[in-house]
Amino acid sequence: MNLFAVVASALLALVYAWTVYNLPILVAGIRSHLREKGSEGRPSKIGVVPEEQLPLFSVLIAAKNEEKVLPRLLNSLLNQNYPEDKVEIIVVEDGSTDSTVDVCRKYAVEKGEGLRVFSGGSSMGKPSALNQALKAARGDIVAVFDADNVPEVDTLRNAAEHFLDESVVALQGRTLTINSDVNMLTKFVSQEESIWFEAYIKGKDALKLFVHLKGSCQFIRREALLSLGGWREGHLSEDMEISARLTREGHEIKYASNVRSWQESPQSVTQMFRQRARWYRGSMEVALKYGRLIRKPSWKTLDAEATFLGPFILIISLLSYIIGPLALSNAGESMLFVLTLAGWSVLTASLIVGAMALFYIAKPKGKRDLLWLPFIYAYWGFQVFLATWALLGIIFRVPWKWKKTTKTGTVKSIAPALPAGVAEKNVAGSS
Repeated sequence: MNLFAVVASALLALVYAWTVYNLPILVAGIRSHLREKGSEGRPSKIGVVPEEQLPLFSVLIAAKNEEKVLPRLLNSLLNQNYPEDKVEIIVVEDGSTDSTVDVCRKYAVEKGEGLRVFSGGSSMGKPSALNQALKAARGDIVAVFDADNVPEVDTLRNAAEHFLDESVVALQGRTLTINSDVNMLTKFVSQEESIWFEAYIKGKDALKLFVHLKGSCQFIRREALLSLGGWREGHLSEDMEISARLTREGHEIKYASNVRSWQESPQSVTQMFRQRARWYRGSMEVALKYGRLIRKPSWKTLDAEATFLGPFILIISLLSYIIGPLALSNAGESMLFVLTLAGWSVLTASLIVGAMALFYIAKPKGKRDLLWLPFIYAYWGFQVFLATWALLGIIFRVPWKWKKTTKTGTVKSIAPALPAGVAEKNVAGSS
C-alpha cells in the first residue's frame, strides 16, 4: 500500500468511526423523544411550584439594528406566564442606525425598572454586549435570547422547573424556525434544527454526554457565569466556548425540549454563508483551544472532543467521494476499497436514521417531509464548502469582523404558541 493509500485510509477510518460513534446518540434521542410523546397528557409539575421558590431571571439581549424583530421579543418576555417581579430584562443597544433605540426607550418607559437599556457602542460583537449586561444583572439565572426570538408563554416557567435541580448549572432550550415556509433553504434549516435538537442533542442529554449551548434560549446560573469571568470577547462562537469552560469545570449542562423559542433562519444563501462560516470558524477555534479537555478523561469530555471535531470531520468526509471512484477501480488497494464500501454503508445508515428522526419528530407528521431527503446531499455539499472556507480563514489568519445576520421579521411557519402582543398576520397554517 502506497503512502497516499495509507493516509487516505486513516482519514476515512476517522470519518467513519466518528459517524458510527454518533449513530447511537441519534437513536437514543429518537427513543427519548418517543418516550416524551408517550407521556403527553399525564399530570405535570409545571405551574405547581410555589412562587417563592421560583428564581429571578435576568434576560440579556444584545441588539443592533433590530427594529423589525425586537418589539416582538420584548412583547413575548413581557407576557410570560411568570411573576412579573421575578423577571428583569437588560438590553444592550450597540450603535444602531435604525430606530432600535426608540423601540428600547418605548418599552423601558412601559416596563419601568424591570427593563433597562444600555448603550454599548463598542461594536465588538455579541460577547462584549452580553458581558456589559452581565455586570448589571441581579438574577439567579441569566437567560440569553437573540433579538429575533419569540419565546413561548411558558418558556421561563418551564426553565425554572429544571433549575430546581441544583446540579443543573446551565440549560439549553429548543429553538424552532419561525419562517420555515419562506423557501427551500428555510425549510431545510427547519428540518435540520428539528433533527439536531430532538435527536442529536436530546440523545446526548439522555446518555449524559456533552450538551453545548446554542447562543439563544440558553440559561446559566449567574454565580457560575461570574466564576468563569463571563463570555470570552473576540470569540466567534461564544456559546461553544463557554460550554467548553463549563464542562472543564465539571458543570452540568442540560437540554430541555419544553423550553421553546421561535427564531428566524437565514432566508438567502448569502445570509447563511455569513452565519455558518462564522459558526464553523468559531467552533474550530474552540476545538484547537480546548483539545486539552481530554486530559480529564470521562465520557462527557471525550464526547466534547468528538463534538469539537465535527467541522473538521465534515471537511475530511469529502474524501469518500473523491477517493471512492479510485478505490472501486483499483481493488488491489484492499484496505482503501473496504473502507470506501464501509463508508457508503455508514452514509446509507445515517440517511435512514435521519429519515426516522425526521418522520418521528416532524409536527405535524407528513410523508412529504421525506421527499426532502435526496436534497440533503446538495445541502451537505454546501456545508462542506462553508467549513472548508472557515478552515482556510484560520490557516491564513484572515481577520474576521463580527457581522450580524440580517433579520426581516418574517413569520411564515406552522403557527407557534405566540404570546399575546406578537403579530400573527403572516403565519401560514395553524397548529
